[in-house]
Amino acid sequence: MLIRPALPEDRDAIWRVLEPTIRAGETYALPRDMSAADAVAYWLSPGHEAFVAEEEERVVGTYFLRANPQAGPDVANCGYVTALEATGRGVARRMAEHSFAQARERGFAAMQYNFVVSTNERAVALWRGLGFMTVGRLERAFDHPRFGSVDALVMSRPL
Repeated sequence: MLIRPALPEDRDAIWRVLEPTIRAGETYALPRDMSAADAVAYWLSPGHEAFVAEEEERVVGTYFLRANPQAGPDVANCGYVTALEATGRGVARRMAEHSFAQARERGFAAMQYNFVVSTNERAVALWRGLGFMTVGRLERAFDHPRFGSVDALVMSRPL
């Protein structure tokens, strides 16, 4: 798997990865009816350094790295999405490990995820397996389309 900086010509591939996650509304607090243009503009917005994961020249995941807007300047934050067809193949783990190295190179001391939906069991297990601790819980902060109001976790780890 190759992980590289996102390029302008990756916009359609990034949307192909993002769309099912946004439409499902189960893991990101983004409007489920968000347009492709708005979603990709958010993902590639100023302050976000975006990357794509490729297998056989096909984008199978994407993430962005930024300074954490809810923490100090030494704390990084990321958002990750894996293509549906690549789920369960280690793409998210590889992107996470890549993001940790990128964050360290940029001088960040820690990584914090501000809003991990508690029902996203795969993500919670992955983050715990990568050394994250739950440092906060936002009770009933996320309106899940199947489960109603569920908690969101704040998870952090040193880099």
